[in-house]
Amino acid sequence: MSTTAETLPGSEPDEQMSRPARPGVQLSGSLAIAIKAIRTNSVRSFLTMLGIIIGIGAAIVSVSISQGAGQQLQEQIQSFGTHVLQVRPGAGMWGGRRQGAGTARVLTDRDVEALREMSNLVEAASGRLQTGVTLVSGGRNWSTSVVGVGADFSRVQDWPIVDGRNFTDAEARSGGKVAIVGQTVVRELFGGGDPIGARLRINRTPVTVIGVLEGRGASGWGQDQDDTVWMPIETVRTRISRTSSNVADNAGTVFLKVWDDLDVLEVQDEIEDMLRVRRGIQPGAEDDFVVINFAEFIRARNETESLLGFLLAAFSATSLIVGGIGIMNIMLVSVTERTREIGLRRAVGARRRDVLTQFLVEATVLGLLGGLIGMLLGVGGTYLAAHLGEFPILISPVTLVGAVVVAIFIAVFFGYYPARRASRLDPIEALRFE
Repeated sequence: MSTTAETLPGSEPDEQMSRPARPGVQLSGSLAIAIKAIRTNSVRSFLTMLGIIIGIGAAIVSVSISQGAGQQLQEQIQSFGTHVLQVRPGAGMWGGRRQGAGTARVLTDRDVEALREMSNLVEAASGRLQTGVTLVSGGRNWSTSVVGVGADFSRVQDWPIVDGRNFTDAEARSGGKVAIVGQTVVRELFGGGDPIGARLRINRTPVTVIGVLEGRGASGWGQDQDDTVWMPIETVRTRISRTSSNVADNAGTVFLKVWDDLDVLEVQDEIEDMLRVRRGIQPGAEDDFVVINFAEFIRARNETESLLGFLLAAFSATSLIVGGIGIMNIMLVSVTERTREIGLRRAVGARRRDVLTQFLVEATVLGLLGGLIGMLLGVGGTYLAAHLGEFPILISPVTLVGAVVVAIFIAVFFGYYPARRASRLDPIEALRFE
């Protein structure tokens, strides 16, 4: 400023001052002044940015958790299928809805056949029994779970057999000693080689591998879906998990696939009515079975996670507003402290828009720094939430860039009033200010 002041006498400097400055030079000069002002009052500047930092960090955490929950929802629905129903014996609460009470009777093969005969509603049906076992092949062994299912189970789950074949209805009914294995079992027991035709001992029962399931990876809950073995349900009942308390034709949990062009909720009501009649449940009495619509359950769970995300978003929005007000207050203080400086700049030829630009640049720098620090805080907080609370997360680059842009917008929006006030100061009154 001293160099400019020395050129006041004389006509040549006046002509130079009247010449408009180039935008690039003006912005770079304003940026240099802004950085110097922020460094001079570094503690005050940090406290000014604190609301922006907390708000941006909370916003990134909330959006990342919400997006992660949404992605997990889609993966789970694809895994279970939107048109797949489960029928379980027993009662209890599912998805916040009372499903019945009392001691349960098991579902049987006859129930499965009755459901399969509803061919206008049900595309495929299968019972499912699961038990933990130890597999032995050659010199290797592996602990996993064996699932006893019917021949339709692959259709119900939309889970293709990529090598070999499925077991037949005859093998399912007679308890054939055959097995279909997942990709993890193939890798652990057969070294990734071709297992078709290989002999496998499950507990004490020798079986033959006839098929290999398509790889699916981890489920939405982190479980390895490929670590499984399918066997005919009769074989599992009579040879693998035989106990004195077993019902002879216990079907365990029944899985149903509804035709794609039908409304699942309407089909669910008809299935419940049919089962009440089969099981002799009187009108008004509570059910002793549960029909579960997984898509409905997963959506209910996602609503809870979305509510958490909404609360975090509301908190972050409040923090951003508080941060913006803090920027406005501090910049008003800065305008008061620098009144003589502003008056001197106006006296040597600076226009109103030059002063306005200077303070808006300072607000932009505060917003940018607050946004960047908040972004780092948000990413760290997101991974911490995923580690401690086991929340599903999805950190998108668009979210990070958008958060920084929002921080800059908030800073400029709340910094405009102090900047406008500074630009409208009367130069003479400003120079007299003490």
